Amino acid sequence: MPSSAVVDDYLKTIYHHTEWQSDRITPSQLAAELGLAPSSITEMVQKLAAQGLVTHRPYGPIALTPAGELRAASIIRRHRLIETWLVREFGYAWDEVHDEAEVLEHALSDRLLEGISERLGRPRFDPHGDAIPDAAGEVHREPFVLLADAATGHTGRVLRVSDRDSELLRAVEAAGVAVGAEVTVTDAVALRIGGAEVPLPAAAAQAVWLSA
Repeated sequence: MPSSAVVDDYLKTIYHHTEWQSDRITPSQLAAELGLAPSSITEMVQKLAAQGLVTHRPYGPIALTPAGELRAASIIRRHRLIETWLVREFGYAWDEVHDEAEVLEHALSDRLLEGISERLGRPRFDPHGDAIPDAAGEVHREPFVLLADAATGHTGRVLRVSDRDSELLRAVEAAGVAVGAEVTVTDAVALRIGGAEVPLPAAAAQAVWLSA
């Protein structure tokens, strides 16, 4: 049987894929995300399906079952609460917390995790704007639009900045873009913040989400 941590990594990756868009993940996309051979993905997905955690047909997209989604939401809750804790209590920057949380998410007891959540005021979002599932696996997310898809002149709040690229996070922060900031889109890689036009790295178009 695969280890619990391996199962969690698969479920988290599948869950992440449809958080900010609706297309289900394919086996080839899952292989690319996890850096594994397609044959390994096929074998593991079959095991997850046998455990009732995913649904899948050969060569088709993969979806979490309700049980799989609840388990994925639980580990993601851990990860994002830990990231929030590290930023608020220990002064970590938002580009420094992901790797630490990857280690700690499997180490903290449920009791300590709930204590952290209570101390932080039961936050609904992590430092990057990703929703923190509650203890029942539910998330609360408002309508959103990817910067690349936002029309010129669109005004909204920054809801989320992807944490996949630490260098991009630092560049976005240096430009003055923060979760919660009110911005106006001037083009796909520029925003107006507080009356000033701010250029962004090209990669930001696919990494910044605004309120719709």
